Amino acid sequence: MSAAPLSGRVAVVTGAARGIGRAAAVALAEAGAEVAGVDVAGPVSPILDFPPATPEDLAETGRRVTAAGARWAAHVADQRDIGAVRAVAAAVERDHDGVDVLFANAGIQAFKPLLEMTDADWHDQIDVNLTGTANVLRVFAPLLVRRGGGRIVVTSSTQGQHGTTNGAAYSASKWGLIGLVKSAALELGAHGITVNAVIPGLVDTALTRHQDRYAQALVEGGKSPSGDPAADERSAVEALRAKTPLGVPWIQPEDVAPLVVFLASDGARMVSGTSFAATAGDSAHVTA
Repeated sequence: MSAAPLSGRVAVVTGAARGIGRAAAVALAEAGAEVAGVDVAGPVSPILDFPPATPEDLAETGRRVTAAGARWAAHVADQRDIGAVRAVAAAVERDHDGVDVLFANAGIQAFKPLLEMTDADWHDQIDVNLTGTANVLRVFAPLLVRRGGGRIVVTSSTQGQHGTTNGAAYSASKWGLIGLVKSAALELGAHGITVNAVIPGLVDTALTRHQDRYAQALVEGGKSPSGDPAADERSAVEALRAKTPLGVPWIQPEDVAPLVVFLASDGARMVSGTSFAATAGDSAHVTA
């Protein structure tokens, strides 16, 4: 792969304010792409127990993208609102003359047993992760068609490949994304568009480093959370480290970003309808 395999291309990244989205935006910029970052940059749902991304987070991503020598544009939108997504797409196409790469990454995660689940516990995760991502693909895929081809990459999860204790809504949303990716690959291949998923394991982001996630990991390992976040984090780290073949409790966002760059590149021109995982070996627990 050349030093700037995406030179001259325009990439759109959702969930760009932090985590995998930020790391991918910077990696795409380092590979030569212009980057349009999209994020809600504000509160998403009352079911979440971690702080939302902020406009300052999105601006920091922009600073890192421009430091990599790439053009940057920030857009604030909630992907559940397809009208807002259409407005972003129109602005990107106007300002950048088109789109070559779409990284549909934005998502949320919360935990609640089925027997205690409220409507918001189910709908907010399905609406953001699955319907919202479908909105992004429905809006941006025509731009790639007009461009004569391109790359779509979607963030799913290992929890979209197996069941998750107290995480049915999240697993369902991420499992649904695999079906979306495979269906989109079948439909869009005729237009020269590849569609693939990246499968992160547990990643050192706000979605992982919070009390609900520690408690879920402990319950899944047959232990009871203490309610003390610091103690539960230590116990969860120990359990997760023992479970992962490479011996880490979670990976870094920068461990996922190279997969996005590869799938966006010409080197992946014959790769479509499949998934690439960065899980520190946890994928070995998934059948096929």
